Amino acid sequence: MKRLMLIFAAMSMAIGASAQKFALVDMEYILKNIPAYERANEQLNQVSKKWQAEIEALNTEAGTMYKNYQNEVVFLSEEQKKERQDAIMEKEKEASELKRKYFGPEGELFKKREALITPIQEEIYNTVKEVSEQRGYSLVVDRASDNGIIFGSPKIDISAEVLAKLGYSY
Repeated sequence: MKRLMLIFAAMSMAIGASAQKFALVDMEYILKNIPAYERANEQLNQVSKKWQAEIEALNTEAGTMYKNYQNEVVFLSEEQKKERQDAIMEKEKEASELKRKYFGPEGELFKKREALITPIQEEIYNTVKEVSEQRGYSLVVDRASDNGIIFGSPKIDISAEVLAKLGYSY
């Protein structure tokens, strides 16, 4: 609700300040029609699944080690119990560290996403900015990411123009 009020306030200011022009863009539509973005997403999904499988394998191994420990605990000396417990904890720690390495805030998936997706997003942003400057728009709102837009006239949607300027015609 707060976001909706902010958008209405921004639009009111844009309209009130000497009838400034604004436009809509549908980033979801644009990204869906750029093959490089689709390929990058598929590549990210594949590597993510591979890494998740590695982590799950370690967790399964730790689980198996624990079950074996539970079955044999009555036959183990205190020293052997300690060794087994340490080995299990080490395997769980290894899985946790691998998960952080791959999926953490500065992990491999984040870096890979930055390398693959960011250049595409920057190109789109620069094209939207160029179209906006050429047509005199003061404000461009992404209709895909904001649920506050109830209706937007197709006349002010520049998505197709942005795609065409990027070299994609759909």
